Amino acid sequence: MRKTIETLKNIWKIEDLRKRILITILFVAIYRFGSYVVLPGINPGMLTRLHDQTSEGLLALLNMFSGGAFSNASIFALGIMPYISASIVIQLLAIAVPYFQKLQREGESGRRKINQYTRWLTIAILFVQAPSYLINLKFQVGPALSSTYIGENWTLFLITSTIILAAGSMFILWLGERITDKGIGNGISFIILVGIIARLPQSLVQEFSSRVIEKGGGGLIMFLIEIVFLLLVIAAAVLLVQGTRKIPVQYAKKIVGNKQYGGARQYIPLKVNAAGVMPIIFAQAIMFIPITFIGFSGAESASGFVRAFTDHTSFWYNFVFAVMIIAFTYFYTAITINPTQMAEDMKRNNGFIPGIKPGKHTAEYIDDIMSRITLPGSFFLALVAIMPAFAGLFGVQAEFAQFFGGTSLLILVGVVLDTLQQVESHLLMRHYDGLLKSGRIKGRSGNVAAY
Repeated sequence: MRKTIETLKNIWKIEDLRKRILITILFVAIYRFGSYVVLPGINPGMLTRLHDQTSEGLLALLNMFSGGAFSNASIFALGIMPYISASIVIQLLAIAVPYFQKLQREGESGRRKINQYTRWLTIAILFVQAPSYLINLKFQVGPALSSTYIGENWTLFLITSTIILAAGSMFILWLGERITDKGIGNGISFIILVGIIARLPQSLVQEFSSRVIEKGGGGLIMFLIEIVFLLLVIAAAVLLVQGTRKIPVQYAKKIVGNKQYGGARQYIPLKVNAAGVMPIIFAQAIMFIPITFIGFSGAESASGFVRAFTDHTSFWYNFVFAVMIIAFTYFYTAITINPTQMAEDMKRNNGFIPGIKPGKHTAEYIDDIMSRITLPGSFFLALVAIMPAFAGLFGVQAEFAQFFGGTSLLILVGVVLDTLQQVESHLLMRHYDGLLKSGRIKGRSGNVAAY
């Protein structure tokens, strides 16, 4: 306890870190406040059916990512997921389309153009999702809208509210970028994290009520078992995020003048999950596409194959979800890790892997190692992602089940570790003790920002 208090005091002593934390808290407060600002013309007291609709199924997951803004008919109802969907499309185009490949090679100017295209695509997606959301809102609230000006001016309400929802999502994007630049970092991921954590207390209370109050003593035992299992899943997620495979690198002696350099052996830590949480975010964003096209209100009336992809507990939903996570893990690892560049840097610094020839053979060796460790990492990532579906089979409430794995848990673990890594780096640079006595906190990657 004393160690924790001392660490908090050291954090507060560092002016730059203190300022970043306070700015982050301010932006988070603005985001949470906006989640409760209801669209003009909507009576908050008439949203009971919308709350019921978002209490389970895929819409419950979407509501979690928005921090409850979806069920509140808030100006932030669509959240940050449209931007993530646009990012996926642009990154896929960067592989298949020569023009985008050229932009990637142009450095900072190319990145600015890619960011601009991503934002325009985000707006286009918003102008598809917003009307769908508003039509669902009218369907759920029903006759209650006729008591306001909406019933008589539906077209005007549709146009103005679409603009407000689009502006709200773009404002969230701006907040995320400010958290990255001026705050503690991890901007967009931090925004998603805040939305997830905001739903945790309510989900925990609902699960406790369902197990203990309604079922008595036996329910209390089940609730405690659930908490223990949840802690085990969190521990497994931490291992997945921090797991590495070290490759030994021997540096040859280099003599410059009268001084001798090198000759020591070092290690390259290759992460089991180099892609971090991005594959699961990408896959989740794509799984939201069917419900966008059929409309939020059409999810309940959908049947057959379509309904399977709007029910996050169905076999086909989880099967496709897992396959996409595995594919995106390899895809994002290929973007993050460049074996050829690593081999060239190693050769330039008189380094080599014992028993492996420098250059092409080293690149092939690193690529082979990455393929081997990425395979079990991707399967484990997919297993953790579909864990909520298994939790649901044992009677866990749908909203609380999302914390037994899936996107919510991995984002929570990944972003928290990255944020702690940021804080620890500030402490160590000022010669203060780190957050842990034994070793440094390892985040998802060398670059702590997911976006």
